[in-house]
Amino acid sequence: MRQLTFEEIGRYVWREVDSPEITGPEQALVRPVAVACCDLDVAVVQGRVPMPPGHAVGHEGLAEVVAIGHGVRTVDVGERVVVPFQISCGSCGPCRRGVTGSCASLPLMAMYGMAPIAGLDGGGFMSDLLLVPYADAMLIPAPKTVDPLAIASLSDNIPDGWRAVGPFAAELARLDAVERRVLVVGRGSIGLYAAAFASVLGAHVDYVDTDPTRLAVAEKLGATSHDRLMPDKSWNPYPVTVHTSAEPTLLAAALRATWPDGACTDTGAYFQRTVDLPLLSMYTRGVRFITGRVNARAVIPEVLELIDEGYDLSPVVERVVAWEEAPSVWPTMTGKTVFTRL
Repeated sequence: MRQLTFEEIGRYVWREVDSPEITGPEQALVRPVAVACCDLDVAVVQGRVPMPPGHAVGHEGLAEVVAIGHGVRTVDVGERVVVPFQISCGSCGPCRRGVTGSCASLPLMAMYGMAPIAGLDGGGFMSDLLLVPYADAMLIPAPKTVDPLAIASLSDNIPDGWRAVGPFAAELARLDAVERRVLVVGRGSIGLYAAAFASVLGAHVDYVDTDPTRLAVAEKLGATSHDRLMPDKSWNPYPVTVHTSAEPTLLAAALRATWPDGACTDTGAYFQRTVDLPLLSMYTRGVRFITGRVNARAVIPEVLELIDEGYDLSPVVERVVAWEEAPSVWPTMTGKTVFTRL
């Protein structure tokens, strides 16, 4: 079968590899049909992430089930499903607690599409076929009434945006309307998804970015956009802040903008050896700082409830591209791009 492979900066090619096969009763084979790039994929394309070449790419998307093991009960052949980017068994202690990104049955960071940093490489979504080792635990039926291209990022970036604001929904709801405010320091799609969900929760959202395309998308999603690198120091502090740029100076600005006993969620991956944090200031003000990978499988059902209610995330998708064009288009990506063979 073919899979899209990262060869070097600016060069991605189709490579012929052996097709995966079902070898256990809990497994399924799926055919990816709508694959989105992750923000991390864009960072690799732009050379901002030191990722070695030679691995299959793609870890966000919807797929069609083409074969199942005899023990699979929750999905059927022909069904369209969401495939979380992290591989999880669904039955170990961490999975039962909702920590599906750290499944105890597998090496830490078992996932698709990022072999150099994966504890277990599941292959890439930009492939003819994909093996899902725990089909009942992992695969989630995709809603039939929603445009699949709009939700192709349900594997990773959409849940990552939700977890930055969703856990604080009750806190925000208890505030007076004038205080129900969220700051998002954006870069890439995760900040846009966070802004969208914060708006759905009834908050006033200030979205900070310097990219005109993302600023316009944030406005469509209900946020107030600000064309600037970081929040203005004169702005009132926020109960909830979200930082997505992976820039330490902007992280510090987001932390400063968080009010006493507020929460700041950082979704970035930092490849520097160290990053300074204003710990004394955070301690004295009681700022809660949340970092770490999203537990995508655990979060996806919450997000699907919102999507089923009719909330449209399609403005975040910058480009829709035919599957066969992937080798030439993948190296040029600057925003959320979806590759389709629907």
